[in-house]
Amino acid sequence: MSGSLDYRSAGVDLGAADDAKGRIKRLVESTRTAGCVGGFGSFGGMFKAPDAPGSVLVASADGVGTKIKVAVEADRHDTIGHCLVNHCVNDILAQGATPLFFLDYVAFGALVPRVVEGVVAGVAAGCRENGCALIGGETAEMPGLYTPPDYDLAGFIVGVVAADAAIGAERVREGDVLIGYESSGLHTNGYSLARRIVSDRMKLRVTDPFPGEGGATTADVLLRVHRSYLNAIRPVLGRIHALAHITGGGLPGNLNRALPETLDADVDLGSWEIPNLFRQLETAGAVDRMEMFRAFNMGVGAVSIVDPSDVEAVLAAATAAGVRAWRLGTVVPGTGTVRLTGGSR
Repeated sequence: MSGSLDYRSAGVDLGAADDAKGRIKRLVESTRTAGCVGGFGSFGGMFKAPDAPGSVLVASADGVGTKIKVAVEADRHDTIGHCLVNHCVNDILAQGATPLFFLDYVAFGALVPRVVEGVVAGVAAGCRENGCALIGGETAEMPGLYTPPDYDLAGFIVGVVAADAAIGAERVREGDVLIGYESSGLHTNGYSLARRIVSDRMKLRVTDPFPGEGGATTADVLLRVHRSYLNAIRPVLGRIHALAHITGGGLPGNLNRALPETLDADVDLGSWEIPNLFRQLETAGAVDRMEMFRAFNMGVGAVSIVDPSDVEAVLAAATAAGVRAWRLGTVVPGTGTVRLTGGSR
């Protein structure tokens, strides 16, 4: 109980923090865009205000949930940062905004420079994919709050849209068509249930092959990067009335946010085949089909709502970006709810 104390003896390693900063400097600089002002290491990130009268800034913040637990178990940390950026990009895209810049926050019980580097490498990859700059962030070490090797991750994005070009429920009309965009997997939602099924019912380790996935490991399947829909949708934003990013709550809990109170979304469950991953989870967990649609995206990562005359152009833009899209259903009179109709495949 005697003797000299220092910060490291209390669980905070300043040397590790300096090492981490040195590792991520080049990653941050790889995301610079024309709007960036100043360099790495400032107390705040600087970005030129858009020179566009009548424009509106759109901001969002999110995390990746317990997908981090899979990354920790697999000791693979270079995808969840990418997931984080893409998730946030899709959120502001739902209002017609395109991204300007991004900030991240990573908190550890015990900071590991190699892990920080992996996480930020993913964030930087996501920023480069979506043309936004990583202009700042925070790496915190908080012994006693997080139990190593666990950590937490959050992201903050700012984008811009012309006020008269913002999309949303007020633009939706009866007879509009729903366009579904294929997800790349679980994205960043439903992992608490998925992990329980995979570990408790399927008895799979992260290194084990996942059934029906062509030899891909469980880690490969569960860590697939959350898809960004920016490149598939940006060329036709002017043709889209509203957009829903299908996250926690699934189709029923997200598509309704893109509807006025007088219209419903009639989703044809027979219009796409539910991917193997979701069917495996449903069977192994004995999960009710409607609960599956509330917990997971079920293969639909986003839904746009468009005029019937614009359907082919919107589908063509998705195809050109390498994203599968299809007619998911229609908008009908109602009360602002999502109807799941027809037999799913």
